[in-house]
Amino acid sequence: MAALSGKVVQNVFIAQFYQQNRQFGTQYQRDSCVPYMRALPPFHGGKLAWTSNSSMQMRNLLKYQNGFVNRRTFYCNAASSATAIPSLDKVDFLKLQNGSDIRGVAVSGVEGEPVSLTEPVTEAIAAGFAAWLLDKKKVDASRKLRVSIGHDSRISAQKLQDAVSRGIASAGLDVVQYGLASTPAMFNSTLTEDEAILCPADGAIMITASHLPYNRNGFKFFTNDGGLGKNDIKDILERAASIYSNFLAKGYSVKASESVKKIDYMAVYTSDLVKAVRKAAGNIEKPLEGFHIVVDAGNGAGGFFAAKVLEPLGAITSGSQFLEPDGMFPNHIPNPEDKAAMKAITQAVLDNKANLGIIFDTDVDRSAAVDSTGRELNRNRLIALMSAIVLEEHPGTTIVTDSVTSDGLTSFIEKKLGGKHHRFKRGYKNVIDEAIRLNSIGEESHLAIETSGHGALKENHWLDDGAYLMVKLLNKLASARASGKGVGSKVLTDLVEGLEEPAIAVELRLKINQNHPDLKGRSFREYGEAVLQHLGNSIASNPKLQKAPVNYEGVRVSGFGGWFLLRLSLHDPVLPLNIEAPSHEDAVKLGLEVAAAVKEFQALDTSALDKFVQP
Repeated sequence: MAALSGKVVQNVFIAQFYQQNRQFGTQYQRDSCVPYMRALPPFHGGKLAWTSNSSMQMRNLLKYQNGFVNRRTFYCNAASSATAIPSLDKVDFLKLQNGSDIRGVAVSGVEGEPVSLTEPVTEAIAAGFAAWLLDKKKVDASRKLRVSIGHDSRISAQKLQDAVSRGIASAGLDVVQYGLASTPAMFNSTLTEDEAILCPADGAIMITASHLPYNRNGFKFFTNDGGLGKNDIKDILERAASIYSNFLAKGYSVKASESVKKIDYMAVYTSDLVKAVRKAAGNIEKPLEGFHIVVDAGNGAGGFFAAKVLEPLGAITSGSQFLEPDGMFPNHIPNPEDKAAMKAITQAVLDNKANLGIIFDTDVDRSAAVDSTGRELNRNRLIALMSAIVLEEHPGTTIVTDSVTSDGLTSFIEKKLGGKHHRFKRGYKNVIDEAIRLNSIGEESHLAIETSGHGALKENHWLDDGAYLMVKLLNKLASARASGKGVGSKVLTDLVEGLEEPAIAVELRLKINQNHPDLKGRSFREYGEAVLQHLGNSIASNPKLQKAPVNYEGVRVSGFGGWFLLRLSLHDPVLPLNIEAPSHEDAVKLGLEVAAAVKEFQALDTSALDKFVQP
């Protein structure tokens, strides 16, 4: 690690910094370690000035070069903004909570979506996290806490990173900026122990809104215990509201902060991924030599995987696409569940005659794959594949999934693989926390995974890491070839042989009109629960249908050779309806049963369901 630290912790002289980036000639050049060019400040003869929303200036760089050359870090000081001080509006901070994340609108220009993540709001949230962290860690005054900050490719990333840095520094904590990074890497920074790269961080913040549109952004928070939960986020937002009220009372200004360190942590993170694959193959230097693997990063933060993980392992990555970070996401939504995204990576595999395709979401905490024939390995197939790999390593273990997984997956895990399928609730944090809970009461679980592509393994600190999931697939490819048991993605495809898949699988969204008089003063959640209660009662008297004997979310029912699940969305006034059946006719029969049961709820928009069941 010492040798690596010398490479990844840069002592950057600014003239060299710009010269190096001019040589690359593109924003990214398939190297996530190069700062995102559109976010770079202009160079003015030994001083660095940020002239956008969060103006920053660098003092004479010779002073820093001489004073900090042995520290091998890059320091800059935030200065008062040259732009106008933003006006402050009253903010309902709790509305920014999205389960265990914070999300809002960071860029203006979309009708009906006013900006909610302003710089003052962001600074208050960061200061709220700092206060929460100080209370949690309870360190004495002799040690300053350290917070790492990273971001995905969104166009608001730099502005929010600057505001977050000010908020953290205002509480007296040290700030370490990673620049373009992945969500899993941010959590890992709280576990790595290497003071040369300023690790471990006491807390970490990832600036991301996953696959949401370009104008959105948000925050995920970590300590070495993992991602923060809903109650923690609520606590932070309440603290932020108090801090923001002081801004309103006393006025807000962009104040100078303490020195900010900049570290290339992604080089550490990717090095660990490479080591994991080499180890699985018996410490072969290039265990993927000859494999052709294409990567689709969707212009998010995952472009590093081709050049920094696959190529050092010997893989050919020609044909990889959309590796350059572009926060407008011009090619497709970076989302392994999106049909256009999966079509894009499938086509890339077929066009390049590749052995495997890999696709990530924006911040790389979700992923999926495509085999050499163009068969998608996502949703239930990815869960089946990961279950097969994990159950080889841990026979009989419990696989925890979200609520919309198929009956065929249950049969595959339990009857073919000899494991136990524990179907829980939607929400990656719910699934992970349930796996942790099961282990705490003596039921062994090594995998918690959602159909969305969020997957966490016990061996990886229960972190949902899309890159690590793909490393597990690469491990299988490498070890199979090393042992002479097979070559190519057929090794993976064979692992899911026997998985029963429905002919029809649909999700319909039934929206609740919160302004409809039928709510009668109830919240959308109370109204939705009433719909589910009524549906459950109606099913109980129907001999053609059978309610699932064990169910943790909504109403799950089997019948006509298939099943449906009606549940209440975690955050929105929506009742998603999932239907799987052996034929369209059987799916329609299930849909008609739901339509008949909910027709009296006038505030429920059933137009999507009505269209589906029409002859």
